Amino acid sequence: MRLATVRTSKGTRAVRLEGDTHVALGFPDVGALLAHPDWARIAAQANGEAHPVLRADFAPVIPHPSKVVCVGHNYSNHIREMGREMPAFPTLFPKFADSLLGAHDDIVKPPETDALDWEVELVVVIGSPVRRATEEQAAAAIAGFTVMNDISMRDWQFRTVEWTQGKIWDSSTPLGPYLVTPDELDGGERPDVTVRTVVDGAVMQEDRTGTLLFDPVHLVRYVSTVIRLNPGDLIATGTPAGVGHARDPKTYLVGGETVVSEILGVGTCRNRVVTGS
Repeated sequence: MRLATVRTSKGTRAVRLEGDTHVALGFPDVGALLAHPDWARIAAQANGEAHPVLRADFAPVIPHPSKVVCVGHNYSNHIREMGREMPAFPTLFPKFADSLLGAHDDIVKPPETDALDWEVELVVVIGSPVRRATEEQAAAAIAGFTVMNDISMRDWQFRTVEWTQGKIWDSSTPLGPYLVTPDELDGGERPDVTVRTVVDGAVMQEDRTGTLLFDPVHLVRYVSTVIRLNPGDLIATGTPAGVGHARDPKTYLVGGETVVSEILGVGTCRNRVVTGS
């Protein structure tokens, strides 16, 4: 299944993609749907009002996760371009719900940064409560996957050795458009699909999620050892080589660009960068 949260004149609605239409599921968003223990059956059988996909206004697919856990340095080529050693354990940092944008919303460049960068990421969406998961429990807890562009303010990120302040800016992080269940993807809970960033038609990042050092099942096990994971929680699995900060010369988003973050079989975030205040 492919599930989304769309904005309507009456608020947001959770929908299922069926051909060229979205079928309403009776929940305000996909996060609220996942909170129901029988969410998969409900989503598959619901037959609510249908809306054309072409006119869809996508909200973040999970608008209000209780937590967003991000993983740094999880593709070997990106680790090398950033001049770091291969990690023995996942590198974790948080984001917050207020950071999230819809998959086609504008990215507003804050006036406080001169180092706005892109980072396409495969995101794990949790579908059932899990704590200290075994491998089987971790795989079963994965509702599906979506796409994130982990927009980073590099000048703020590297002010200190701790990255969070460069990663959590308000309304900065496109997420969606769809949650895609594992049965739709090669590799299932460990998908092996192409991940790519394109800026104004130029390919900046390209790799395969099968090369992740710590795969989605491992990450659910690891993170759930530290903190419980709830339905609708997100784990962003890291970005491949090709970020602007690692280029020579460094290349950043200044406004006017169109950034496409895509994972084949999962979805595409397409965002215009605009200057703001």
